[in-house]
Amino acid sequence: MIMDRQSVKKPLLSRVADDVKKTHFYVSLAKWILKFIIWVIFIAWVALIFLFPAQFVNQLFEKYIQTTRGTVFGITGSIFMLFSGPILVIAFLAIVYLLITAKEELPEKKASKNPSFRLWTFPVLVDGPFGVVSATEFIGILLFVVYVIWAVYAYTVQILSSVSQFPFTFEQKSCFILEFLGLRFGSIGLYCIAFLFLPIARGSVLLRLIDIPFEHATRYHVWLGHLTMLLFTLHGLFYVIAWTIEGQLIQEILEWKDIGVANLAGVISLLAGLMMWVTSLHPVRKNKFELFFYTHQLYIVFVIFLALHVGDFIFSISAGGIFLFILDRFLRFCQSRKTVDIISAKCLPCGTVELVLSKPASLRYNALSFIFLQVRELSWLQWHPFSVSSSPLDGKYHLSILIKVLGEWTAKLKGNILNSSDAELQKEEDEDDLLPQTLMTASVEGPYGHEVPYHLMYENLILVAGGIGISPFLAVLSDILHSLREGKRCLLQNILIVWAVKRSNELSLVSTIDMESICPMFSNRLNLEISIYVTRESEPPLEEGNDNKAMNAPFCSASDRCSMSVLVGTGNSIWSGLYVISSTIGLVILMGLVDIFYINPFSISSWWYKGLLFIICMLASVFVVGGLVVGLWHLWERKNASREEGEDDRVKVGKMQHNSNVAHKDSGQNTLPSSAQTYYGSRPDFKEIFGNISEKWGRVDVGVIVCGPPTLQSSVAKEIRSQSLRRQRHDPIFHFNSHSFDL
Repeated sequence: MIMDRQSVKKPLLSRVADDVKKTHFYVSLAKWILKFIIWVIFIAWVALIFLFPAQFVNQLFEKYIQTTRGTVFGITGSIFMLFSGPILVIAFLAIVYLLITAKEELPEKKASKNPSFRLWTFPVLVDGPFGVVSATEFIGILLFVVYVIWAVYAYTVQILSSVSQFPFTFEQKSCFILEFLGLRFGSIGLYCIAFLFLPIARGSVLLRLIDIPFEHATRYHVWLGHLTMLLFTLHGLFYVIAWTIEGQLIQEILEWKDIGVANLAGVISLLAGLMMWVTSLHPVRKNKFELFFYTHQLYIVFVIFLALHVGDFIFSISAGGIFLFILDRFLRFCQSRKTVDIISAKCLPCGTVELVLSKPASLRYNALSFIFLQVRELSWLQWHPFSVSSSPLDGKYHLSILIKVLGEWTAKLKGNILNSSDAELQKEEDEDDLLPQTLMTASVEGPYGHEVPYHLMYENLILVAGGIGISPFLAVLSDILHSLREGKRCLLQNILIVWAVKRSNELSLVSTIDMESICPMFSNRLNLEISIYVTRESEPPLEEGNDNKAMNAPFCSASDRCSMSVLVGTGNSIWSGLYVISSTIGLVILMGLVDIFYINPFSISSWWYKGLLFIICMLASVFVVGGLVVGLWHLWERKNASREEGEDDRVKVGKMQHNSNVAHKDSGQNTLPSSAQTYYGSRPDFKEIFGNISEKWGRVDVGVIVCGPPTLQSSVAKEIRSQSLRRQRHDPIFHFNSHSFDL
């Protein structure tokens, strides 16, 4: 009763603040516990794989198999739970973690008075085959190298101790060693496959958990792919040499055993992998991207015949990562089937194309996000990644991208827009409303990107762009200005934009954002500097009249209202969590039913056939169980869209305003912000730029985001590393972040 009286006397605002503090404390505690459990499981899983070549771990593993092989799932279930189970459990915990943090716009972070180094933003390697490598990435590379060396050493010692126990001839001893080493290289490759598919699951909860966007994780897939195929190539090569010595090469290659590995299936899997590997090498990927893309679809052949080659229980070692990839791939397929309205399209004076796409209000993305775009009038198979050039605060119902004409696909896209624009002009001149409009049907995957807008968490920011690389920074700048205007949490005080372009006609890209209209008098709250370097012109060009005008193209939509699907990317965590969990439970149930009602009653023992059944169970759990959840998700999405039907007028008004703004921009000259300085005939001197920043900004954390070609990234990373190594106590600490998408 006394407590009740005291609480009544307590001010309402104070009670609310106490409740908020308690809620924040419990949320923080839950997040900390989840992170701790995730780290414990992950470290234990990695330690198991790392120590597995050791003799004592092998003995423990054999005891574990003997103890658990009497279960319904047999040896396959035992191995699956030990090697694939941990990554699936981590995925489940990641879903819970994302649900807890979903209501937080930004993690709590106060302005830091003591700048500190961060392993994931400190560049260690800046040149070479790996590109720019942070300290964290370098540690990861070293761990994989150490693991391979340690595993090969441990297995070699086992081979030498085993071969000495038998009275082999030299030829027999050589074949035994080659086959045993080949077997062990294959097993090491299987453990690498457990990681190989995780980075390319674009909308994976694991990538969202550690907040690594897909375009960064793709590099890890490339590195792991080279290592995996090197191991599998040695695996196959050692067996081929041994069979050649024995004189049984053809017989062994064509052999397809029921009990034991099926050699022919392994040969088919290896050939598919080699074709993917060769066409993924940088010269081929750069000059023949379509060959690389289409050949890479052989991963289906590679995975299926790998399962047929090793059987179900060995395949289950790497099945967890593959299953998460299948989940993501099916979800992307469902999302990409939906067509998306192109609200407007225009060709800027520099030849760059701007597309404005319709999206639902429920779709979330960040300023540094990517989408994959398909235009069916150009190609049904080609998907191209583009950085978003609009802020999520620019509008609820649209998203913009800038596309530079660099290849055949982009050239066709520009041609369609110009043809549509010419047709519209002719229509206006002839006053003939019967002329048909151009139909352009687009599909979208994504958006993919950081879970939180990390650019808003820096106090000081340097944005370095090359050419069309300014596109995401226009979104970042718009996001910052909107945040300032709306009073949202934003630590930023200083921004420097360094932009290098070849020709001055590219400066029209800046006209896509009107800073003063977004946040009037923003200069009173934000110190913004823009340095533009026109590298191939020694002086400003003369005005060329109509060449400064953009060409607008109207498009008729496939329907009255078609927006992007929210199935992938940073979408609804509840539905995506239900999809992952239900599909995984479905897999376990299907495997149990197959064992109980088919494999055990009929005494099926063929390794390759059981491997095929395992693959079928994986696919059925995703397509049937997961497909049911996706169907319900789609119905929920349509129901939400119908609720927004009443807002159609507002959307149409928004479209009209957008078109009027475009017309306004196109009618005048392309003007640069007053804070911009343009330098002709020179390139940015990053040593001088970072030196000046050190003197002006002092002892602070500075986030540096680079979007441009690899040479630009290397130059900036090299200077950041140099500044960090010779840093004085009063100097800032520069944190390197890359935003370039390079497959």
